[in-house]
Amino acid sequence: MMNDIDFLKVSLNKLASIETEIFKLSEEYWHVREYKKGEFYNDHLQVCKHLGFVIDGVFRSYQLDEKTGEEKNVFFYTNNQIVVSYASFINQIPCHFYTQSMVNSKVIYIHIDNLTKLYNTSHEWEHLGRLIAEQASTFALMRTESLLFLTPEQRYLDLVSQHPDIMNAIPLYHISSYLGIQGPSLSRIRKRIAEKNYLLRF
Repeated sequence: MMNDIDFLKVSLNKLASIETEIFKLSEEYWHVREYKKGEFYNDHLQVCKHLGFVIDGVFRSYQLDEKTGEEKNVFFYTNNQIVVSYASFINQIPCHFYTQSMVNSKVIYIHIDNLTKLYNTSHEWEHLGRLIAEQASTFALMRTESLLFLTPEQRYLDLVSQHPDIMNAIPLYHISSYLGIQGPSLSRIRKRIAEKNYLLRF
């Protein structure tokens, strides 16, 4: 079984082809933290200072309507994925979202100052920085386009593809919020997909 630092080493190699010798430059900078359900990774209007990798758990970024108190889920982060308030982290500006642990979770993270040192150390780490920025832009664009152009069922299937274990980890009303639909609509979508899968078996 891999320890936390080995888990990170494998993740970074897959993400940015950072080999073992290059990774060693960073080992002293990484820290592990466990989050209890409901704890915040990053708070609203706080500047995000840490880039994390989810070892185990589920996080969400959400907006809060100050007038109605309604929470709108915007992003999810699950096992083997980066958790960060992208725009806040990259530009070092206050974050417009809350990022919260939805279950007891474990993260290995690095402070932006140390990550910046690594960017200046090697091309491989600089390449990782570019990938993070590109990923931030891509995720934001895909999220906007999905709400504009995809049906709720398509958005649901995309969510399951990106976060395959999330349905068993969190209440379905959080899924409804992310998809921009009401609970009964989500139930109909799940039933329809289950029926299609059943028919495909024969």
